[in-house]
Amino acid sequence: MFLLSMVIVGLVMSVKSLFTMSRKKNQYISLENIIFLCLIYVTVLLGFGLIYTVFVMKGVPVLLEGDNLLEGHFIEAIQDAMYFSAITLLSVGYGDITPVGIGRWLAIVEALLGYIMPTAFVVRTVISYERD
Repeated sequence: MFLLSMVIVGLVMSVKSLFTMSRKKNQYISLENIIFLCLIYVTVLLGFGLIYTVFVMKGVPVLLEGDNLLEGHFIEAIQDAMYFSAITLLSVGYGDITPVGIGRWLAIVEALLGYIMPTAFVVRTVISYERD
């Protein structure tokens, strides 16, 4: 549970930093900002992947592959969880791995973050542009 708590705190802090990042005067879009957004995506992807992995390793049903619950050794579990996390965050998913139980709610939050993050980035850039 400690690991799960730390991952959740890390995710919240990462997403929060998107709204509080500083920028240089008259610099709206830069390579640094794009890299920053990519790093936030990677953090969220890894964070949710670790949450799915923790649940899988604890035996909590969160992901189905076909008709079978995801199980297996740590390496297999983390590989499938990271794949599912990436597909959920970056697209609408392929349907080969399906969330169940609490995994559905986690997938909803992750997909919502996947849509909100670039929007927040653009809105923040536009607001900064209008202030100057």
